[in-house]
Amino acid sequence: MLALFIATERFDPSDEERWEKYIQWAKIPALTEIVSLDCLLCPHLINGPQDEDWQHVVCEDFRLDYFYHLDYLMQRVQTIRRRNILGLYRNPEGHIEAAPVTGAFGFLGYDLIEEETQISALTNCGGFPDVFRNEELNRFGLIDTFGRAHEVRRLLAERHAKEHHAHCEMYALWRLDEKVSPTDQMLARSHRARPRRGAENA
Repeated sequence: MLALFIATERFDPSDEERWEKYIQWAKIPALTEIVSLDCLLCPHLINGPQDEDWQHVVCEDFRLDYFYHLDYLMQRVQTIRRRNILGLYRNPEGHIEAAPVTGAFGFLGYDLIEEETQISALTNCGGFPDVFRNEELNRFGLIDTFGRAHEVRRLLAERHAKEHHAHCEMYALWRLDEKVSPTDQMLARSHRARPRRGAENA
């Protein structure tokens, strides 16, 4: 399945007053930070493509800041330090075990995004208690499992048919651990590419 990449602002307790106000409003007990495609909570760092971006971005309405090529995205945001680099699968048919690219990406969970507004139904709509409990959301404000995320997506559309933000696309989110050095990432790729001893002797 085709992987996408995006760079977003971080949103966590270091945001102090803004974070405290959000925590009091959202009432999501497990939160330690928000990692989301929601453009209000975690604004997208590429705001409108430049001329040279067009061959690298998704050329569809509302997704012009989603990139196909990780290396190019990293160049575009290289001067921004407080960031999340996310790898994504849009509307997967099941849970995908493999990270979007080899390297230091870790799976975080599933987000439900109304694409026209880029708003998360999980963390920025005040909750839908007849569909999911805030206690189900993990420390990033995401749903842990494919099955439950798929069910919540379906129930939102069924039970809140007239609510614009309830008609969502489902994204599997992975985050790049930028504490891992480029050298370590290169060694990890080399190790994965090296055939195992059994394969050499087959």
